[in-house]
Amino acid sequence: MDLSYEVKDHYAEITAEGRLNMVSAPKLRDMVAEVVAAGTNRIVVNLQETSFMDSSGLGALIGCLKAARQAGGDLRIAQVQPQVQMVLGLTSIDKVLMSYPTAAEAFAND
Repeated sequence: MDLSYEVKDHYAEITAEGRLNMVSAPKLRDMVAEVVAAGTNRIVVNLQETSFMDSSGLGALIGCLKAARQAGGDLRIAQVQPQVQMVLGLTSIDKVLMSYPTAAEAFAND
């Protein structure tokens, strides 16, 4: 999985490309920790190029959500692909981890 981030006006957008699984989950956790440590606690994970997510990836997203909230912010996801949305729905995590059509819309009304 390739990860990158860009700080926007009032949030950071992390772009995840590839498979979010047990191999790449720690990388996502580390990047979120890096973003939070740099002073940005509002984070959007763009999943447009994430083709697959397993339980390790799900755990990483929840851990990242917790880290952002502990820093006084929030973590949201955007452009979720069908396989990833299915995992979120089957586990009911989609009730806790809000999904948005685009990264820009994730914090548009906050």
